[in-house]
Amino acid sequence: MRTMTKTLLAAAMLAAVPMMANAESTFTTGTGTPLTASARLDFQVTVPKILYLRVGAGNDFANLGTINQIAFVVPAANIGDGGAIAATPASGDLNNGTVTARVIGNNGNITFSSTTLGALNNGAGDTISYSQISAAVAALTPGTPLPHPALADGATTTVALTPASGKVINRDARWTFAYENDNVVAPGVYGGTNANNSRVTYTASMP
Repeated sequence: MRTMTKTLLAAAMLAAVPMMANAESTFTTGTGTPLTASARLDFQVTVPKILYLRVGAGNDFANLGTINQIAFVVPAANIGDGGAIAATPASGDLNNGTVTARVIGNNGNITFSSTTLGALNNGAGDTISYSQISAAVAALTPGTPLPHPALADGATTTVALTPASGKVINRDARWTFAYENDNVVAPGVYGGTNANNSRVTYTASMP
């Protein structure tokens, strides 16, 4: 019985070898010229669907929970004079109110949006509209820069991103924010760290 079991096991292993190798060979002989032999291979590459969004600090194709702040301090002598106010030096991952923005997707059109909960407020009933926050877009790498979806109070604003060819979108930019300072407003700290409608949520959506 043991001998029969070993024999059957050995036969099964030998039968499995060609299937595991999954290769091809050709043997040719004869007196004719030329002699040719051929063998073939099949290749396969599996690529997942991906969508990557970065606004501010980030690592390519990775998650990072850092949320940058863009802060403005208006000089008393310039309140409401219409002169744009630059952000503080520490604002944004690139400093001085500038952030890195990037969207990468590989399955066609992408809907890219910004959403706010409402106008910035100081907790005392006074507000500053997000229309007073502008974003200058500049190239980060060669190519068409990633546009900034305009900011609107308590609303979502959307831009459509389309591939230059095929299904791949790879767009980036430097966004530099400024406070337009068009109005005289009541004193206070408007916005903050996830307070008083300070947070803007950017969203990328792909089929």
